Amino acid sequence: MPKMKSNSAARKRVRLSGSGKVVHNGSAMRHNLEHKSARKRRALSANKTLSTPQAKKMKGLLAK
Repeated sequence: MPKMKSNSAARKRVRLSGSGKVVHNGSAMRHNLEHKSARKRRALSANKTLSTPQAKKMKGLLAK
């Protein structure tokens, strides 16, 4: 049986950290940044971990 392909849409959006957590970049940082405060922009630019149920689904899509 051939290897299972990973979902390329999921692969572009999330990655696995060294400890195995699923990490993603937040939303709302593409445009309309000038009206957001610097504090909000710093908070939004940080990487975030997915919740456990979502992470389980994503690991299935990533074939991990």
